[in-house]
Amino acid sequence: MNLKKAYLVLLIVITQVSFSQEGLPVYSDYLSDNYYLLHPSMAGAANCTKVRLTARQQWFGQEDAPALQTISMNGSLGERSGGGIIVFNDKNGYHSQTGMKLTYAHHLMFSRDNVDLNQLSFGMSAGFVQNNLDESSFYVNNPGFDPVVFGDIQRASYFNVDIGASYNFLDFYVHATVKNALASDRKLYTDSEPVNLRRFILNSGYTFGDPDRIIWEPSFMFQLVTQTQEKTIDLNIKAYKELDFGRLWGGLSYRRSLDGAQYVRGNGVADQKLQYITPIVGLNFNSYMISYTYSHLVGDVKFDAGGFHQITLGLNLFCKREKYHCNCPAIN
Repeated sequence: MNLKKAYLVLLIVITQVSFSQEGLPVYSDYLSDNYYLLHPSMAGAANCTKVRLTARQQWFGQEDAPALQTISMNGSLGERSGGGIIVFNDKNGYHSQTGMKLTYAHHLMFSRDNVDLNQLSFGMSAGFVQNNLDESSFYVNNPGFDPVVFGDIQRASYFNVDIGASYNFLDFYVHATVKNALASDRKLYTDSEPVNLRRFILNSGYTFGDPDRIIWEPSFMFQLVTQTQEKTIDLNIKAYKELDFGRLWGGLSYRRSLDGAQYVRGNGVADQKLQYITPIVGLNFNSYMISYTYSHLVGDVKFDAGGFHQITLGLNLFCKREKYHCNCPAIN
């Protein structure tokens, strides 16, 4: 394959992995009992206050490889309200972004009693993101003046909001969220640079099985970035097993982009779409949770044979309510 064309396809694929990311990236960490990272309406929806810490590293051994760290907490505020906070740090080569979100959610319960789950939730997150572009080393290996290169660290901040709704009914759930709902000016590369990477996310799933044996949870997630019309879908399956010392669970996620890039292969033209497979394993013990995910990129054109590693640590606090009579791991 022509190296320039291979490099171009690689850039397109990597861009699809990150969706030209603005704000908190959307990976597979929501499957680690962390739906609040995606959906503000899940703040305080569970019967415990949840604290989650995640660390994600891509392409071990590669300098300036993408890395993400998040810490979040969400819990109930009174009988029918919830709140939360998310702080994140995302770095990718010369680019980095840090941000914080504050969330408020309201929950409407339609159950006949306190142990039936029939809850409609609405939530909104508001926060600031600071983008950094480090150009301080651009002249090290290429001395000389370039009017486009600033030669130092450029910074720009912007404000945005996420809004969403969730419906949890016994063993079924559905979440819908609009991320980056506002159009903002970032002004990192030009004096007037619109940032309008509005993203629609739709999640749904269902649990079934014998609680004394194995509970199964198939689910899917659909994403649409309106400005670029990029679309992806996740197909997931998780299994839960209750043990004497806690709950062991694991699963498999398959993400595929509905868009692709063409490149020359031999005497013909080939097409490649973003695809990666993510196995996940986790354990709940008393009030603690730990999980590990590994994402492997599939395709002929890729930067490195290594995958994306992520560890999630969790703590459940202030569990006040009796558990609902349902197989609903994200709520109970």
